[in-house]
Amino acid sequence: MQRIEDYGAIGNMRSIALVSTRGAIDFFCFPRFDSPTVFAALLDGKSGGTFCIEPDLGNLRTKQLYLPDTNILLTRFLSDSGVVELTDFMPILAGKKGEIYAHQIVRIVRIIKGEVRFHVRCSPRFNYARSGHKAICGDNAVLFCPDCADVPRMALHATVPLLLDGSDAIADFTLKPGESATFTFGEASPEIKILDPEAIENHFQQTAHYWRDWISRSSYKGRWREMVNRSALMLKLLCSQEYGSLIAAPTFGLPERIGGERNWDYRYTWLRDASFSLYAFLRLGFTEEARSFTEWLHGRLHEDAEHGPLQVMYREDGSQELDESILENMSGYRDSRPVRIGNGASRQLQLDIYGELMDAIYLSNKYGDATSYDDWRGVWRILEWLGNNWQRADEGIWEVRGGRRKFLHSRLMSWVAFDRAIRLARKRSLNAPLGDWLKTRDAIYDDIFKNFWDDSLQSFVQYQGSKNLDAATLLMPLMRFMSPVDPRWLSTLKAIEDRLTEDSLVYRYDTQGEHIDGMTGMEGSFTACSFWYIECLARAHQLDKARLLFDKMLGYANHLGLYSEELGSSGEHLGNFPQAFTHLALISAATYLDRALSEKEFGPWH
Repeated sequence: MQRIEDYGAIGNMRSIALVSTRGAIDFFCFPRFDSPTVFAALLDGKSGGTFCIEPDLGNLRTKQLYLPDTNILLTRFLSDSGVVELTDFMPILAGKKGEIYAHQIVRIVRIIKGEVRFHVRCSPRFNYARSGHKAICGDNAVLFCPDCADVPRMALHATVPLLLDGSDAIADFTLKPGESATFTFGEASPEIKILDPEAIENHFQQTAHYWRDWISRSSYKGRWREMVNRSALMLKLLCSQEYGSLIAAPTFGLPERIGGERNWDYRYTWLRDASFSLYAFLRLGFTEEARSFTEWLHGRLHEDAEHGPLQVMYREDGSQELDESILENMSGYRDSRPVRIGNGASRQLQLDIYGELMDAIYLSNKYGDATSYDDWRGVWRILEWLGNNWQRADEGIWEVRGGRRKFLHSRLMSWVAFDRAIRLARKRSLNAPLGDWLKTRDAIYDDIFKNFWDDSLQSFVQYQGSKNLDAATLLMPLMRFMSPVDPRWLSTLKAIEDRLTEDSLVYRYDTQGEHIDGMTGMEGSFTACSFWYIECLARAHQLDKARLLFDKMLGYANHLGLYSEELGSSGEHLGNFPQAFTHLALISAATYLDRALSEKEFGPWH
């Protein structure tokens, strides 16, 4: 089984496939991000399903890269007897007339050197490998018909002969220098009768142009342009083209500790990501993505959920049904069970989401169009509820399952909710009960300093009455709650350094201490927290240290510049992959640090 970090991602903003350095597609949900898997060998190497293209080369070495400024993936196989290139992409310009290969995975294998024999196996396992299927072989095509009525039929087309091995499609063929073979896999379409090389080439060129044109609009020209651009391209892949929402990650069930039980489904849209997403896109000049996500957020202003006006997370279309269950048929990544789909945390009370929502609305109004009258009344409704509930205990940002507590971060983001609403009302001259909002905002401010500051630790603590520290506290200066050079903040930063960090790696909290999350065992360091820590250092004018640690964190990316959620004790990637939250935090840290270094070197007017 390949490691989590041994994969690249391709997609079309409707779904994403993970391609290993060995040329195997080992994870793919279809037709949407949150649909059941078709390939899931990453979670069960025996029965999960895969689509592999294997060159018969001795002493094989591989190298994988994205074509510059695109999400087109190139896997190169090298040996003394031959060089092979495998190109993987999903056409982007879907839905236009004549685009018969829309919503397909396109795989093109070319011979650069030598004469090479190939072995291909396409073994889909539908409905999370819980449903069987029939395979029907035709002229250079295989139609896969799932037994489950809710799962669409899919087809594999090729420019080489295909055969059946049970319900799998296979091919064995030989190519000489300059020759190529093409495969497409996706929704069954009567329009595709035989692969058209010219149409495939047009799709390739259009897709490459789309990505290069999109990333060329980035306003970031700083020191870490390549890594920031790769993060932006990854985030764009995670944006729903249909709805404008942003999913947290394309995968589920990948563990936060090998053999552990923290194996969650991240194929959904978290409100928590809202302000970070908008900030990242706006900082890079991508106003269209920010506007689309804002429109999606506005749709949530007029809804209700189980524990208040808002739900923690939603499906990409805004629906709220995310019931959690366990896939008993899957062994899990490196035997890490249970493998969960759905997410029970969607039904938790997490008060911080109201601050993240309001920060997003504030940013969209500051840099985009003004909010409508009806949406502003929706804000009133939400803040009225929050004004009566901000003192409640909840499950907090880390979605603990060990019981509710009065978390500092939930208080902080409740303060943000009222602070941003007050700023917005004043900036846009909007009618608002400013007196009530000011009173509540100031009450939360006083509560934080009174009930969450520990004199003996000289630090803010994770929750009221606790001696635990929490890396989420790093957001206090980033959310402009307090000065990044306030003595109380600097001593808190020092306490976090002493107790939660190892060089550039930052842990969310002490999992061996008070067992607040209701889970057993430890977890890896949380990569987004590392970038928050670095940005806090930069804002505290510790630029040399911040730059050193930032450069070190870039070294933990995989070979393509992608990050999962966490890093294990040996630097291995853990958790769902690729992780939007990590790339959002990277962009925020890179843009601030780059600006601070330039001002130090050239002056504030540079």
